[in-house]
Amino acid sequence: MTALPPSDLLRPGQAPPAPSKSSLTSFLNRLQPTPETVVLLLAVFIGTSTGMGIVTFHYLIHLIHTLMLEDVMGIISPAGPWTLACIPALGGAVVGLMRWHRPDFGPGISALIAATQGLRELLPLRPVTKMVAASVSLGTGASLGPEGPSVEIGANFGMLLGEVLQVSRERQRLLLGAGAAAGLAAGFNAPIAGVFFALEVVLGTTFATSAVSVVLLAAVVAALIAQIGLGSQPAFTLPMYEVRSPLELPLYLGLGLLAAGVSIAFTETIQFARRCFRGEVALVRWLGRIPRPIHPAIGGVAVGLVALQWPQILGIGYETVEAMLQDVEFSLPLLVALLVVKLGITAFCQGSGLVGGVFAPAMFLGASLGSAYGKVLAANLPAIAPHIAAPPAYAMVGMAAVLAGTAKAPLTAILLLFELTRDYRIVLPLMAAVGLAAWLVEGSKVRHDSELNPEQMGFNVAPDRNVEILQQMSVAEAMHESWVMLKDTQSVLEAGLALTQGRSYSALVFDSTDRLIGIVSLQDIERAIALGKRPGSPLVESDSGAVPWMEQAIAEICTREVLYAYPDELLSEALDRMAARGLRQLPVVDPDDPHRVLGLLDREGISLAGNVAAVSEALAFYVLLSNATSSRELSQGDRAA
Repeated sequence: MTALPPSDLLRPGQAPPAPSKSSLTSFLNRLQPTPETVVLLLAVFIGTSTGMGIVTFHYLIHLIHTLMLEDVMGIISPAGPWTLACIPALGGAVVGLMRWHRPDFGPGISALIAATQGLRELLPLRPVTKMVAASVSLGTGASLGPEGPSVEIGANFGMLLGEVLQVSRERQRLLLGAGAAAGLAAGFNAPIAGVFFALEVVLGTTFATSAVSVVLLAAVVAALIAQIGLGSQPAFTLPMYEVRSPLELPLYLGLGLLAAGVSIAFTETIQFARRCFRGEVALVRWLGRIPRPIHPAIGGVAVGLVALQWPQILGIGYETVEAMLQDVEFSLPLLVALLVVKLGITAFCQGSGLVGGVFAPAMFLGASLGSAYGKVLAANLPAIAPHIAAPPAYAMVGMAAVLAGTAKAPLTAILLLFELTRDYRIVLPLMAAVGLAAWLVEGSKVRHDSELNPEQMGFNVAPDRNVEILQQMSVAEAMHESWVMLKDTQSVLEAGLALTQGRSYSALVFDSTDRLIGIVSLQDIERAIALGKRPGSPLVESDSGAVPWMEQAIAEICTREVLYAYPDELLSEALDRMAARGLRQLPVVDPDDPHRVLGLLDREGISLAGNVAAVSEALAFYVLLSNATSSRELSQGDRAA
C-alpha cells in the first residue's frame, strides 16, 4: 500500500492539531463586540453578498439568453425551424464539459443542512461554479428555475462566513438560514417569503429571536440590493384577485386536491428520471453506461426537440405564466398538454444533470392546472358561472398550491403569492387550497429529493445516501440493547432521578412480572411537577388515594398505548410510525410476545446506524484494496523465499 506522508500521520496518543483561527476571527475577538452588533454585521454582510450574487446571476442568465436565443438563433434560423433544438443542446454540452472538468458543482441545500448537524462532512463550496452552470442551463432554455440556485448561492455565502469565523454548528446553521432567506428574497423580490422559507425549511421549528433577527435583516438587505440591481418589480406581475362569492371556497378545495396529485407526480417523476440516468431502470439501463458529462447534452437535446412542438416550455417560463395570469387565450387542450409536457421535461432536465431549481417549474405547473381547472368549471357549471372567478384567479391559487406540495413549504407558498399579489382577498382561498395540498402530500409517504425539506419525517437525517441505506436496514441493525427500566410501582420522584442521572429522555415501565406496560418520559415528569406546584394542590388522586405528587406511582402518568417495532421488520416502516406520531423512540419487542422487550429504537441510534453503515460502505473498497495488496506482497515474499 502507498504510505501516507509523515505530516498526515499521528503517533499513538497524539492529538490532531487544532485548526488555526483566521485573522478575521482574531480581530473580532480583540474588539469583543456585543451579540447585537455581531448579529447586525453578519446579517448585513450575508444580505449584501447574496444580493450582489443574485444580481450577477440574473445578468448572466440574461446575457447568455440574449447571446444564444437571439444572436445565434438569428444566424442559424434561416436553415429551418429545427435549429431551435440546437441551442438547448449546446447549453447541455457546455454544462457537460463543466461536469467533466469538475464533476461536483458543490453541495445542495440539504447537504449543507446535514453538514451543520454534523451528519456529513462539508463538501467544498463552489457557489461560482454552480452559478455559471445554472446560468448556462437556464440561458439556453433548460426547463428549470433560478430560485433553487439563488437559495444555494445565499446558503453558500452563509456557510463560507461560518467557515471563516469558525463558529459553532448552531451558529453555522443560523448563517445558512440567513443566506437561504436572502437568496429567495432577492430572487423573487419577496423578503417575507424568504424569511419564512428559512424558518420553515432550513431552521425547522427550533429558532430563537436572535435567529429571526439575522434572517430578517439578511433578507431585507438582499432584497434591497436586488431592487437596486434588477428593479423593484416582482418576479412577474399578477392581476387583481376577483371575489365573486364566498360559496366558491369549496371549488378551491377541489383545486388543492388536484394540486396535491400534480405535486406528487412531479416529485416522483424527478426521482424516476434520476434513477433512469443512474442506470437503475431496466428499460433504459444503457443510460447509466453513458459517461456522466454527456448526460446534460442529452437533456439539452430533449428540451430542444420538445420545444419544436411546445416552445412555451423553454427556459424559466415566467412569460407563459404571466400570459396565463393575464387571461391570454389558451385552449384547454393546450393547457393540459403544457402541464404534462412541462412536468416530464423538467424531470428529464433534473435527471440529466442540468442545473436549476424546481420553484419556477412548480409554479408553471400550478398556473397551467389552475387555468385549466377554471375553464372546466366555467364550461361544466354554466348555471353558477357568474359566481365563479375567472381562470386567472384559479391559476394564481394553483401556483401556490403546487409549490407548497412540491417544496413542502406551505407558509412560504402562501406568503410568496400574497407578497406578489398584495391583495388580502386572495388569502382565504389560498390558505384552503395550499393547506389541503400540503396535508395530502404530507400523508402520501412520498420521499422528496435533496432540494426539498430535509426534515419532513422529523429526523436529523439528510436525504442522501444515508436515507437509502436506512431504508434497506432492519430494525435489529439500528436498535440498541440498553435502556432505562422502571417498575410501575416506583414514584415520580424516583423515575425523575433515574432519567436525569441516566441522561435519558424516556424509560420503559414494567409490571411485577417484567411485562412492558408503558413508557414514561421527561415530559411526563415535568407535567407531574407542574401539577404539584399549583397552589392548593399538594396532593394528587391515585388508586391508593390522595398522595403527594412526588410519591405518585409512575403507572399513573406513563403512556400505556405504546407503539412497537419488531426486529425483523424494515427500518423504514418503523420510521413511518415514529414520524406519524412524532415519537422519539419505539420499544423493539418479540413478535410472539409484545410484552417482552428486545431493544430500543430511538432517533439518535437511527442517525448513528445510518452514518456507520455509510462509512462502512465507503471503507469497504479500501479494505478490499488493502487485503489484495497484502495478499500480493505475501505471494511475492513466498516466491522470493
